[in-house]
Amino acid sequence: MALATFLGGVHPYDGKALSKDKPITELKKDGDYVYPVSQHIGAPAKPVVAKGQRVLAGELIAEAGGFVSAPVYASVSGTVKAIEKRRTVTGDMVDCIIVENDGQYEKAAPINDKPYEQMTREEVIDVVKRAGIVGMGGAGFPTHVKLSPKEPDKIDTIIVNCAECEPYLTSDYRKMLEEPEKLIKGLQIETGLFKGARGVLAVEDNKPDCIKLLREKVKDIDNIEVCPLKTKYPQGSERQLIYAVTKRQINSKMLPADAGCIVNNVDTVIAIRNAVIEGEPLMYRIVTVTGDAVKDPRNFKVRTGTNYGDLIEAAGGFVTEPAKIISGGPMMGFALFDLNVPVTKTSSALLCMSEDEVTKWAPTACINCGRCVEVCPSRLVPAHLADYASHFNEEEFLRLHGMECVECGSCSYVCPGKRQLAQEIKTMRKLQLAKRKK
Repeated sequence: MALATFLGGVHPYDGKALSKDKPITELKKDGDYVYPVSQHIGAPAKPVVAKGQRVLAGELIAEAGGFVSAPVYASVSGTVKAIEKRRTVTGDMVDCIIVENDGQYEKAAPINDKPYEQMTREEVIDVVKRAGIVGMGGAGFPTHVKLSPKEPDKIDTIIVNCAECEPYLTSDYRKMLEEPEKLIKGLQIETGLFKGARGVLAVEDNKPDCIKLLREKVKDIDNIEVCPLKTKYPQGSERQLIYAVTKRQINSKMLPADAGCIVNNVDTVIAIRNAVIEGEPLMYRIVTVTGDAVKDPRNFKVRTGTNYGDLIEAAGGFVTEPAKIISGGPMMGFALFDLNVPVTKTSSALLCMSEDEVTKWAPTACINCGRCVEVCPSRLVPAHLADYASHFNEEEFLRLHGMECVECGSCSYVCPGKRQLAQEIKTMRKLQLAKRKK
């Protein structure tokens, strides 16, 4: 049987061997924890604590600022030192709540104590909303919004993105191996929200142990299946994943719900389970700390608010001075110039490289080879779009469907001229999206 996949894509060196065989380690650190009030798509959360106030782990410190928003919880017990602007991984200065850890890790009462079997659909979604759960694959879209489509009866497929196609990242892989029951229970909770919906665990075939384990765990569950995917980047991109699993297509003006689908990543689905079953709000995430500049690459269970510098220390420090440090993976992550930034709900990895391959080469002229067209998963012409973007030719950019770009970076990866195609296109897309908002 052919593996599920999509047209286009690339096969970069995956680098996963550095950390994939090491069990997840929980990280506890003293000092200050920094909680940005904007860790998601949508309106920033609103602080509900004051300077000098003592808070507990799992206590609400910022409430949702609207329907498309998410609350923020303290991940340690301690005292609120300040509410002030701090820098985040994107380089922005954002309002943050700073809590000094008292080392006691005293927990607040759970946000839910009603047995799942007695909960209504609306109560389950409300718990997910109050738990502050967002898409933890990087987008940060509030999960309760995804679970509240306009036409819930049309949702027939719940897909768990187990692809983890971004090079070097292994956090989802370790979660699948170490907590498969929690993953499956989270998926059952999601499928239970939609009458007749099936659940699909979509796993790339470079993880045969996960495929085997998950198939064994779901063999007696009628509405959940494991779908092996062809190993290829960006297999985990939402549009490409939906097409691979269902052969349904969506564009930039559509939501997955328009194709009858809901997509969440592994960590998000487990967070749903933890909120509904244990009443635990979102205050942890798994972060891969890796790269050839790191002494002991591995995955850590990290409290949100932890400083990135503490992650490096926990991984044994650097074996050599890194030439480039990236929050996230090498294809879609953010390059960092300072490790004094906090882990947030969407922090997936900290990648430290001894060489900066990008700055080694000066971009040259396009030779019209067509490689960027061959690999583009959205079937665009990235070379032309980048040209129009760099010259601020908005009309031609839109005519060539530039808004359909998923910003995966495949075009830049294969370009023999080392042109920063994805960056040019991404900049123009942001400009257009800002205009639409106005």
